Amino acid sequence: MLQLKDLSFRRGPNRLLEGATLTIYPGHKVGLVGANGCGKSSLFALLRDELHADAGEVAIPPGWEIAHVAQHTPDTDRPAIQFALDGDRELRRLQSELTEAETAGDGLRQAELHGRLESIGAYDAESRAARLLHGLGFAPGDEQRPVNSYSGGWRMRLALARTLMCRSDLLLLDEPTNHLDLDAVIWLEGWLKAYPGTLLLISHDRDFLDAVVSHTLHLEHQHLTLYSGNYSAFERQRAERLAQQQAAYTRQQREIAHMHSFVERFRAKATKARQAQSRLKALERMELIAPAHIDSPFRFGFEPAENLPRPLLRLDEAVAGYGERPILDGVGFSLDPGDRIGLLGRNGAGKSTLIKLLAGTLPLQSGRCERAQELRIGYFAQHQLDQLRPDDSPLLHLRRLDPEATEQTLRSYLGGFGFAGDRALEPVAPLSGGEKARLVLALIIRQRPNLLLLDEPTNHLDLDMRQALAEALQEFDGALVLVSHDRHLLRVTSDDLWLVDGGSVRPFDGDLDDYPAWLAGRQLQDEQKGASNTRESGGERKQQRRQAAEARKALQPLRAREKTLERRLTELGGRRTALEQELSAPELYEPAAKDRLLTLLAEQRQLQADLDTTETDWLEVCEAIEQFQGADA
Repeated sequence: MLQLKDLSFRRGPNRLLEGATLTIYPGHKVGLVGANGCGKSSLFALLRDELHADAGEVAIPPGWEIAHVAQHTPDTDRPAIQFALDGDRELRRLQSELTEAETAGDGLRQAELHGRLESIGAYDAESRAARLLHGLGFAPGDEQRPVNSYSGGWRMRLALARTLMCRSDLLLLDEPTNHLDLDAVIWLEGWLKAYPGTLLLISHDRDFLDAVVSHTLHLEHQHLTLYSGNYSAFERQRAERLAQQQAAYTRQQREIAHMHSFVERFRAKATKARQAQSRLKALERMELIAPAHIDSPFRFGFEPAENLPRPLLRLDEAVAGYGERPILDGVGFSLDPGDRIGLLGRNGAGKSTLIKLLAGTLPLQSGRCERAQELRIGYFAQHQLDQLRPDDSPLLHLRRLDPEATEQTLRSYLGGFGFAGDRALEPVAPLSGGEKARLVLALIIRQRPNLLLLDEPTNHLDLDMRQALAEALQEFDGALVLVSHDRHLLRVTSDDLWLVDGGSVRPFDGDLDDYPAWLAGRQLQDEQKGASNTRESGGERKQQRRQAAEARKALQPLRAREKTLERRLTELGGRRTALEQELSAPELYEPAAKDRLLTLLAEQRQLQADLDTTETDWLEVCEAIEQFQGADA
């Protein structure tokens, strides 16, 4: 079993854990939850022995195989399936030893190794790897493509497949659904349910947590609390505990006020002096109960739209896509105020294409798009995080939208999105992905749109912010079109589900719980269709090879830029790790080392800004590659 014994550790000046004691038994599936920045990922690094505790002990059974997803996928021309197979380290070790035995002509050793390979299922390992890749969204045949032919988002899926390929005893997954679509999330959910080992999972997707975990571990105020049950059970138990805590706190405050009143009234009287002194000592000894903060730190809502014309937007026989390849063909519908649409569909079916078409960032190839004169669109997509000005503050971004508002009004508004006090005045560059997403949402909501187009708005948002967004969207009086792998958000905000499939957009016949069955049926149809297709003619294959060669040539500059940025990310990541180790030295916080500490902290801020900028550039290049490949597929 996995044990933490009186564990304390810090990163730089921040203490993340204090005296934590915990036991997790084999086979338990534990969801690790807590606010952004509280130390969840650092705890994972501690379990991987990449960080070391200041006090206490981490006890992991000897011989346990620990698997986790690497942050960066190496630039290699190895086929994707071989890269995934590398995750089974014992398989690769035995295969290497078998090759050595064959070279040495050691028949006895070969027989022994063949027996061990058979015992670990080595002869169906390639089939297992192919199923993993397929489940994560790779099409048949993609498993033979080299790793370096994939863009950044798909390489992250490859890294996840490699991790799942490992026959691990302890699996550490940190936000595994962030770069997956709903189809892959549903598949991963099923895979993790069947996983026989011990799982520690960081996720902000409550439906995913509910389906997978048997226990919930809450990290808050440097303490770990383990709850039995899934995330919904944790919410109920914690709410009850906080309500009791709030009642105890209220009673205690009355007792403290009574004591203070006694002390103030009788301190000067000689006959009561000793009693007053006794009350003072009792106050000092009393353990103050922290006020319960049940409410989310985020508080915001939509102002009523200035105009709600009908319809807001209408499509008629719309055709859209990339290059000469249409993704959507003959699409027609209208959107009215109050429409709340959740889009479903497999990866690549055209959900994001439809959102871009509605937003006006992708032109029609044919057909009509009629927009109301008073239409005001609020469009959220991940690339908009990159359009924030890195040197400007959240307050300055907001002031550009609303120059007439007072500073106090704007700062109060930003406070509802987590930018309270001086945080509203700090540059955007060092902000995390979640903080930038909150700021973009704040800017969109301030513009009082009457049509909201949200393409995966919850990536990088924690559970508190997701819940606040869901509550705000329920009060929105315009039209909403939403793409999200967060099923809880889809459930509570969408009145209708539309299916994007085969170039068409139509109402989905069922609810969100019926979607996995539709996926399975669609997959079966594709397999049957593939089995019945005749072989392509030699001329068709030659044409395909020619087109593939042209595509590779056109992609070369983007690939070169991607590799340069990946090397830069590796360099910056290494320096950040070294800097964090320097900042963890206790002697650095002595008065004599103040100048050195300030220098390192300044370097840390600049390094984080460089990392964010480089990562943004890398994501832009990856998106460009994906769009190019999508258009050429």
